[in-house]
Amino acid sequence: MSNDLSLIDKNINPIFEEIRTLINNSRNRVYSVVNTEMLNLYWNIGKVIMEIQQGNVRASYGDAVLQKLSEKLTNEFGRGFSVDNLEKMRKFYIAYPNSETLSRKFKLVTLFRTNQNRRRK
Repeated sequence: MSNDLSLIDKNINPIFEEIRTLINNSRNRVYSVVNTEMLNLYWNIGKVIMEIQQGNVRASYGDAVLQKLSEKLTNEFGRGFSVDNLEKMRKFYIAYPNSETLSRKFKLVTLFRTNQNRRRK
């Protein structure tokens, strides 16, 4: 009986490793897609805020808009939309006003990280 179990273990290990690789590869692709979407979301939120503020950071109006947006977004979607985060999204858009540039840079970073992960294994 124990010989049967050790034979099963020997046969299972290559199958397990193949499935394990499939799962890890799929997870990595999912992480990449989610990161890309979050990046696009934050960039677009920053763009909308800039359009509302017309590129100007008028202290009282800008603060009031961000405060109200923060409250409404947090009530609807939960954490992640504090005034500070909305301001960071606006600055993110200012730093990368061209979404194509942002997309290219992100693809390079993703490629670099993927290559690093492959080297570790």
